[in-house]
Amino acid sequence: MLGAIIGDIAGSIWEFKPYKSKNFEFLTDLDTFTDDSVMTFAIAKSLLECKSDYSDLSEITVKNMQSLGKKYSDAGYGGMFFNWIFSSDPKPYNSYGNGAAMRVSSCGIVAKSIEEAKILSRKVTEVTHNHPEGLKGAEATAVAIFLAKTGKTQLEIKQYINDNYYPMNFTLDEIREDYYFDVTCQGSVPQAIKAFVEAKDYEDCIRNAISLGGDADTQAAIAGGIAEYYFGIPESLRNKGIGYLTDDLLQILSAFESKYGFKICKP
Repeated sequence: MLGAIIGDIAGSIWEFKPYKSKNFEFLTDLDTFTDDSVMTFAIAKSLLECKSDYSDLSEITVKNMQSLGKKYSDAGYGGMFFNWIFSSDPKPYNSYGNGAAMRVSSCGIVAKSIEEAKILSRKVTEVTHNHPEGLKGAEATAVAIFLAKTGKTQLEIKQYINDNYYPMNFTLDEIREDYYFDVTCQGSVPQAIKAFVEAKDYEDCIRNAISLGGDADTQAAIAGGIAEYYFGIPESLRNKGIGYLTDDLLQILSAFESKYGFKICKP
């Protein structure tokens, strides 16, 4: 899960400043966690608190997303989601925004099978993003993380995504020049997954995602969630990323990692 959080933090200053290079300072004093991280923590907390059969997962997800969303109300939410957070009767609003995919990393981590990854993803996504493309983007992300966690290669993950979700017949170099800010799942999730597929290590994955010059924090969060469980996060980078978090978010991270573990790469 921290892989997605660090990706979000590293991309935060580039979200509205398109940057078409991998050469930039990584994790600066200007970086911060955004809505991507807050909602990632909300879903992780929900998975910790729900029943073992996940029958109440959607209900608890709504509660935690609203609670943390209100606490961190200036984290940079989209307009429709912001209104949802403060609604007394929150309902899904047929969204296909990439907010569906940025927050589901814990679903892929918790899942014991691909089918369970899909079920968990749907339960936490359909409370807001119930458009087919929103559900698809979240599911593809959760499944990619599950595949990385269970030892599949980059090529195998790429092929599974290509066969079941999005065409992967492009390279980052081919699209980078003309790629632009796109908050839809269909216009940003495939590119984020490709940032992982082409990566050499965790940090390289985040640099790949940000270098597209698109929705940098969200795409880096999506890519980073996969990369953590494939490459592992360097301990020094992990410790630096944790330093951006508040005490209550650290408590969620600690509880989640105590139960489900985390991956540090070897020096």
